Parts: sequence; C-alpha cells; structure tokens
Amino acid sequence: MTIKVWDYLVEHELERESIEKAVDRVFRSGRLILGENVTRFEQAFSAFCGVKHGVGVNSGTDALFLSLRALGVGPGDEVITVPNTAVPTVSAIVTAGATPRFVDIDPDTFLMDVAELPRALSPRVKCVLPVHLYGQCVDMDALTEVTRPRGISVLEDCAQSHGALYQGRRAGGLGDVAAFSFYPTKILGGYGDGGMAISDDPAVDGALRRLRFYGMEKTYYANEHGYNSRLDELHAAILLEKLAHLESYVERRRALARRYDEALADTGLVLPREAPGNRHAYYLYVCRHSQRDLILEELRKADILLNVSYPWPIHTMTGYGYLGYRNGDFPHAEAACREVFSLPMYPTLSEADQDRTIEVMTGLLRRLS
Repeated sequence: MTIKVWDYLVEHELERESIEKAVDRVFRSGRLILGENVTRFEQAFSAFCGVKHGVGVNSGTDALFLSLRALGVGPGDEVITVPNTAVPTVSAIVTAGATPRFVDIDPDTFLMDVAELPRALSPRVKCVLPVHLYGQCVDMDALTEVTRPRGISVLEDCAQSHGALYQGRRAGGLGDVAAFSFYPTKILGGYGDGGMAISDDPAVDGALRRLRFYGMEKTYYANEHGYNSRLDELHAAILLEKLAHLESYVERRRALARRYDEALADTGLVLPREAPGNRHAYYLYVCRHSQRDLILEELRKADILLNVSYPWPIHTMTGYGYLGYRNGDFPHAEAACREVFSLPMYPTLSEADQDRTIEVMTGLLRRLS
C-alpha cells in the first residue's frame, strides 16, 4: 500500500456521521448562501483565534487579497513578504494592485528573517505580510517593533498555522488582520476551497464584508467596487463540525512530530526546529538534506510519497520576473527550496505507516552517509 504524504479518507470516515447531518441540516434550511452556518462559523473560528471578527470568503487567496484591499493597499504601494511561499501569497499582492517586495528567511525555521526588514523598507511600503510557514509563527514581537512606529499594516498569512501559538497567543491574533485557508490539506480543511479573514478592527471587518459581496451593505446597492467571494453554507457547516476537533488534530500532529524527531535524530537529516515562543502545529513536517531529490525518488520506489513546499522561490519565477530580482538575491530561501521536503503528516497517519517511512528513510540515509 502506498503511504501518502497527506490523506483525508480515514478522517472522513471517523467524522462522516456528524458531517452528513450538518450537510443535511443546510439542505433542509432553505438557505445556501450567507446564512446562519456562515455566521456561526465566523464567530466560532474568530473566537478560537482570540479575535473579535471573522469574514468567510471563498478561498485563502481571496482572504489575502480582500484583506489587503480592506487595509487600503493598492496601486503604488509595496508589500513585503518572503520568496519561499506559495504563489497565492504573492498573487494576492499583485491582484490588489501593489508591488511585492521580498526579504530573506531564517535558515533554521524557514520563516521571515525580521532582521532583514529595515533594509527592505521604502516610503511606499504599506504592509508587511509574514507567512507563518509549515505551522509556526514568525517572530511577531520583533516584526511589530519595526512596523508599528512607521504605521505599516501587518497581514498574517495563516494558511498553514491553524492552532499554532506564539507567546501564548494564537496565530491570527498577532497583526492587524489575518488570512486563513480551509483548502482540504490544511490543518482545518474542508472538502473544497474556502477561507476567512479575521480582525479586531471593526472598520476592517466592515470593509471585508462589503468587498466579499460586490461592495454592498444592502442588496442591489454597491457602496464601493467589490467582488463575489463568499464562503458557502455547506462548507461553513462542515468546518463548524471539524472546528471542534482542531485542537486534537494539532496534538496528534505534534505527537507524530515527536516520533519523527526521536527516530530521525543523528541521521544526517536537518529536522524541523520549533522557534522560541512557538507551539508548532506541524501542518508539515519539513526536513532538509543536500540530496533531497534522490531521497524523494528512492522513497517513491518504496511507495512512500513525500512533498516539496516549495521547489521554486517566487522571485525566480517567470511570472514575477518583472520585479527585477535575480538568483542569489535571497540565498537562504533559494537554498531551502533546493533542499527541503516534507514527510507524511496528518492526524490519521498510522504509527505503522510512520514506522515504515522511518525505516526506509533511515536505511537510505545510512547508505548516503
């Protein structure tokens, strides 16, 4: 049997009854768009994150884009982020009309190196977009020391950090606004696309609600130019059911990570490092090795599928060549993209499958040493 890097089928079987009841309630309600399930999930998820307001939208990408628009980011503005992220982080900046600017990463955590921020600042920088990559948070205290005196907004990309903690506070409650994805692979994932933007600022909340619904506050009247980006009732109902399990998902991921840590220590793999003040949620268990591609191929031959997040830094992609960056501009991010890979990690991963992965991996690493 193939061991997948991610799988939802066993989890769905365990939760099938409650999810099917939730879906049936939606169908019987007569309301499929922006009904009570969306409202309840917005309230429950934002409260879970320790934030007052949540606005459900149709994807994590739109959560980023609409958050930027709600912060007033647009043409002529610059937004600072990192190059070792998913394309949607940067796509959202460009769609908002702004220009992405990059800083390098900390090579130990793969997170934004906040010490690099001051050198990237210009009068046009309106927002910093830290990516809480792989399940843990950027050093937000150090980041806000840079941004707050300058009046620069902070938008957290929390697509991979549901349930993560930084200095005892949840990811999503550390900046001016935060964007989450509920794509199926996420720690809290649905069965299709979905997203949410959360904020303590009522003005940002109001702007997000208008922007996701054609700029309207009442039907058929646009107060501003807006979009169609609504989390649907079916997914809200499903996610509301799954939210009750989110803490257990994180604890199981952390338990699996501890097993990997113990078994793979001193093998030559560079293992994930939990940054100071963080509770890593382990969306991914990301390792590093100079012979990454060989490792992926050899484990594939053993029917163990690994993944790379991400193989290309964004500043080197043809689609963003117009930004003027070159290979070598961000050496830590570029090196990480050549060497990182993730092992199977999801709450219903069996210990037998994890042990098989460890066995094959350690055997290969002994041969490579």
